Amino acid sequence: MLRFDVSAEDLLRSRFALSPAMDLCLLLRSLAGQNRPLPRAWATRLLPAFERLRRETELDAALALHTPQSGPDFVAPPPRGLNQTWADDLAMIRATPLEAARHEFATTATGPSAHDPRVRAVLDSTDAVSRIAEAMDQAWHELLATDWPQLRAICERDVVHRVGVIGEHGWATTIESLHPSVAWRAGGIEIGFFPPVGNVRLAGDGLLLIPSVFVGNIAAHLEDPWPRTLVYPARGTAALWDEQATVLQPDALTALVGRARARLLLALDAPASTSHLARSLAMAPGAVGDHLAILRGAGLLVRARSGRSVLYRRTPLGEALAAGSG
Repeated sequence: MLRFDVSAEDLLRSRFALSPAMDLCLLLRSLAGQNRPLPRAWATRLLPAFERLRRETELDAALALHTPQSGPDFVAPPPRGLNQTWADDLAMIRATPLEAARHEFATTATGPSAHDPRVRAVLDSTDAVSRIAEAMDQAWHELLATDWPQLRAICERDVVHRVGVIGEHGWATTIESLHPSVAWRAGGIEIGFFPPVGNVRLAGDGLLLIPSVFVGNIAAHLEDPWPRTLVYPARGTAALWDEQATVLQPDALTALVGRARARLLLALDAPASTSHLARSLAMAPGAVGDHLAILRGAGLLVRARSGRSVLYRRTPLGEALAAGSG
């Protein structure tokens, strides 16, 4: 079991962040068979490009640094906050000193693929960092960049939901809602399925919480340079992994309000802004705004300002219609 000992000061310093590089690494591990299998539709679409990248770039050198449980820090650097972009991550990867990268190579490149002559030539080269960074950049643009706005919107909506739970119910409820294996007990966070790790003190630094679209379970970072971190499955990713769910249509609700407005109503299982909904559903912002206005006028939605954003949520009538569609 893993346990984080958490003080009141730790809670005050705890925060959320997004990590494009980490999700890219998790996607690459899935495509390489080192992580949870991708849904068939995703695998069919991405595997040809993935295999081509392995032949034409130094991607195999990056993959050799990963195991099913972990990977090197320099290809997935700690994110600074919710505005983290792939460009931010790539700049940090490229800035990794060669000696620091070689230290990680020595501790992570231990599997059979690390002994492949082509991989070894990259890892032993003086420009290993730049070659691996270039391969990661190509993988990002060919495998994840197109889907990232939608996936990022899912993660952003998750954070909005968690912050709302903190405000209404407190940190203990929020932490326990991250995953069934997570519990708040006696002033600490316990994760039951981890191998015996013992107690980890946060020492006033707080906890970094990262929603992910590709992680299948709770993951943790326990060592520098990362802050103490929990990575958890973002709300709303189940539809990406449940292939049967993607073909189900809310027929009755669609007949009542139309397909686009039915999708919006069903998507509002947590409050969201027009821009978040547009990105997560791949719809034009103007069309989303028009449909939300109609749903609001029909008494199915209400809206409220939260900082700079206007968030929409379902009314009790909207909740009843959404529940009835399932």
